[in-house]
Amino acid sequence: MDDLEALDPSFVQEQLSRLPFVTISGVINVRDLGGLSSQLYPNLETKPRFIYRAAELSGITEEGKSQLKQLGISEVFDLRSDTEIAKYNAPLPNIEGVRINHEPVFQTEDYSPEMMARRYQLYASGKTEAFMELYSQILEHGGRAFGAILRHVRDKPNEGVLFHCTAGKDRTGVIAAILLKLAGVDNEAIASDYALTRIGREPARAMIMTRLAKEPLFASNIEAALNMFSCRAITMTAFLDLIDEKFSGVEEYVKRFAGLSDEDIVTIRCNLLVPADPDLKSKV
Repeated sequence: MDDLEALDPSFVQEQLSRLPFVTISGVINVRDLGGLSSQLYPNLETKPRFIYRAAELSGITEEGKSQLKQLGISEVFDLRSDTEIAKYNAPLPNIEGVRINHEPVFQTEDYSPEMMARRYQLYASGKTEAFMELYSQILEHGGRAFGAILRHVRDKPNEGVLFHCTAGKDRTGVIAAILLKLAGVDNEAIASDYALTRIGREPARAMIMTRLAKEPLFASNIEAALNMFSCRAITMTAFLDLIDEKFSGVEEYVKRFAGLSDEDIVTIRCNLLVPADPDLKSKV
């Protein structure tokens, strides 16, 4: 699928109607990270109806709030910055019975004009090496935020959790990959999950382009704008190599940057995995 072309609406609707996509009205790109086989433990898979990834929740409807709770989600982690929330007028929602945690990966000081110009240039290039620079920044800044999500998995294995950024691709994709890697999911399956954002974001294509059109770098360059939201599997494969080469693997990363111990990692892995369900596989 070419990132520069709109997808066929009937194809998108068919894909969105089945797992791993789930429906929360007013929210795009919502996926259940359950049902993925562990390479480390062949008879186990990631726990369904436990961990969800998504784009921002600011547009969630009342129906969507009910759907979110019906999915068993009791806690949400918002990885967006204060700058993004204000810029897009997209505040954190109030959802009765659900804890909303604001855990920004990037702080306000990370949004200087110089830093944003560089970040936009990297996105605009669409090159894998550019995304690796961006994802290195996410890893270096995101330890605290990612640690909060990992501790939820460690401490609350029976409470569903959803995490998101703005589009549900980059910061969300990084922590999703960390969790799946800890569970022993193989790189190909992690990359395939990442690439599903190509479909998950499609219903908001017009909104995304309207937002980007307000940025000088993208206003007159549609290809650069669409490159910003590129989500090719090869990008995630390169990221998984990056975390091994630059950060000595996912376990060392979460110990160094998120402050977790070896014992925490064992508990997290145990809480992420359940016996494989062949019936679930047939529905995906």
